Amino acid sequence: MTDVRQAVPADAEALTAAFTTAFYHDPVWAPVFPDESRRAVQMAAMWRVYATSALRYPWTFVTPGVEAAALWIPPGGVELTQEDARELGERIERAAGPEAAASAREIEERFGEGHPEGPFFHLTILATHSRHRGKGLGMGLLIETLTRVDALGGAAYLESTNPVNDERYRSVGFEPRAELIMPGGQVVTTMWRPAR
Repeated sequence: MTDVRQAVPADAEALTAAFTTAFYHDPVWAPVFPDESRRAVQMAAMWRVYATSALRYPWTFVTPGVEAAALWIPPGGVELTQEDARELGERIERAAGPEAAASAREIEERFGEGHPEGPFFHLTILATHSRHRGKGLGMGLLIETLTRVDALGGAAYLESTNPVNDERYRSVGFEPRAELIMPGGQVVTTMWRPAR
């Protein structure tokens, strides 16, 4: 495993790029931005808000050059503040129109409805920039960050938007918890890893 460090505000653009390339073909997020010729720019407007919002917690970790990133929300935290959520909707609407903004809002609402009770660390985004896929960076980063969660005796939770990743998550102790049906009919598997 390469070194892991905590992300800082100067990493926001690199985080945005990693998220955008990683989720460009995602079964849940790609349909929000159906025009492939504009998808990267439109997605970047969305992911930039998530990246900058998460940096208020010391739980976004990256590889040295932000080739991969793991964005965690600690127990009791929220992914987006009310101001961030408002900004997110406005940015998506400007970039891709009101339908895309409404679709993204509905996806987030369904994610929220699936959250378990009690305290947990929420892995909201695990991403490897497309230029660095296949090197084990994302899973290595996940394993390293899980050791930090384990050291605090925390449980971990995530939403897997792409079924090809489910087995990877199982390999590090996550188990399927429930299924969420997205507005476009896609099935998202929520996964839980008990405290250790």
